[in-house]
Amino acid sequence: MFRMSFGIFTAQNHPSMYSKYQKHLQDELKGIAEAGLFKNERVITSPQGAEISVSSGQKVLNFCANNYLGLSNNPKLKEAVKQALDSHGYGMSSVRFICGTTDLHKKLEEKIAEFFGTEDTILYAACFDANGGVFEPLMGEEDAIISDSLNHASIIDGVRLCKAQRYRYANADMADLEEKLKEAQAQRFRLIVTDGVFSMDGNVAPLDKIYELANKYDAMIMVDESHSAGVVGQTGRGVTELYKLKGKVEIITGTLGKAFGGAIGGFTTGKKEVIDMLRQRSRPYLFSNSIPPSVAAAGIKMVEMMSETNELQDKLHENTAYFSEKMIQAGFDCKPTQSAIIAVMLYDAKLSQDLAARLLEEGIYVIGFYYPVVPKGQARIRVQISAAHERAHLDKAIAAFTKVGKEMGIIK
Repeated sequence: MFRMSFGIFTAQNHPSMYSKYQKHLQDELKGIAEAGLFKNERVITSPQGAEISVSSGQKVLNFCANNYLGLSNNPKLKEAVKQALDSHGYGMSSVRFICGTTDLHKKLEEKIAEFFGTEDTILYAACFDANGGVFEPLMGEEDAIISDSLNHASIIDGVRLCKAQRYRYANADMADLEEKLKEAQAQRFRLIVTDGVFSMDGNVAPLDKIYELANKYDAMIMVDESHSAGVVGQTGRGVTELYKLKGKVEIITGTLGKAFGGAIGGFTTGKKEVIDMLRQRSRPYLFSNSIPPSVAAAGIKMVEMMSETNELQDKLHENTAYFSEKMIQAGFDCKPTQSAIIAVMLYDAKLSQDLAARLLEEGIYVIGFYYPVVPKGQARIRVQISAAHERAHLDKAIAAFTKVGKEMGIIK
C-alpha cells in the first residue's frame, strides 16, 4: 500500500503501468510469429569456422558468417590473445582518455593506419560506435552530408545525431549524387558517405567516380570498409586499393569483427586532424570502455599476417567466383557481386525463412533476410563465402540449394 498526499493507492486494485504496453507488445510479437517472420537465434556450440556445431547436436556448414578470411579461430590470433591476457590482463575498466590506453591500443592504431595508408586511427568498441561517433564532432548545421541510400544502419543513425543538412542519393547512382552535390553547394563543407561494400547486395561502391565528383564539387569522402577490408582489392586493403585511391580518402571506418578476426572492435582512420578531433569530442570514444588488450593484440597480429601473404584473399576470391557461377548455372537469381557476399534473391519474406529452415536440415547454415533488414519485396538468402571453405564445402552447399530449390519450386 502506498500512502500519497491525494489519498490511498492500492497496487492490487490497479493494473500495473506496464500491463497495457505488455499486451501491445504481445500482440505485435504474435503477428510477427503468425506471419512466419519471427527471428529465432540459433545457438552455436563450437568455435566459428566453415563447419560448426549447433545446440541440436548437428554439424553444419556455415555460409552466413562475416568470417571472410577464416581467421575467427586462427591459432596465431588465439596465441596472441593468450599472451596479452598474461601481460596486460582481461579488461581496462576505463575509457581511453582516463586510464584506458595501453601500448597495444596505440600499436594497433598505428598498424591500421599503415594498412590503409592513412595518417592516424582511433579505436572504438564496434564500428557501429565509430559510425555513430564520427559525424556530430566534425559536421555542423552549416555543412552537408550526402549519403548513399543503402548505407548501413549505423551510418544512418550517426547522421541523425548530427545537425548537418542531409542529402540522400540512390544507391551507387552517380547522376543522382551529382545532383545532390549541386544542391549542397549552399553549405560550407560537404561530406559524401558510402559503404565500401553494400552488405545486403554485395556490390562495391564506384569510388573512382565518387572521387571525381568530390573533386569537381569540393567535397570530402567517408567510406565504411567493414565488408570490404580484407576482401576487396588485390591485398585486401578495400575499395581504396581497388580504385588506386589509397590514402586519398579523408575518412575510413571499419571493424575488427568481420574479416579481421571476427571478435569485436571498430575504428576510424584517416586524416590526422580528423582523428585528433574525434579523440576530443566523439562521444562513443569518450564514454565507452576501451576494447580489451587481448583484442588489440589479436588485431596487431592479424595486420602482420595480412602483410606477409595474399594467400587467404586469393582463396576467398576463387571461392566466391566458383560459388556464384555454379549457383547462377543452377538457375538461382543472384545479384552480381564484387565482394564475398552473394545475394540469392527470393523476394518473398516467408519463402526466405522456409528455404533457410530446409537448408539447415540439409546441413547448410544460412539465414533469410527480409524487411526491415532489406526493402519490402526484396527478401533473400545472403550467402557469405570464406577462405575457410574448401571446394567440397562449396559443392555441398550448391547441391543442397539445388535440391531444396527444386523441391520448393524456386528453380526448375
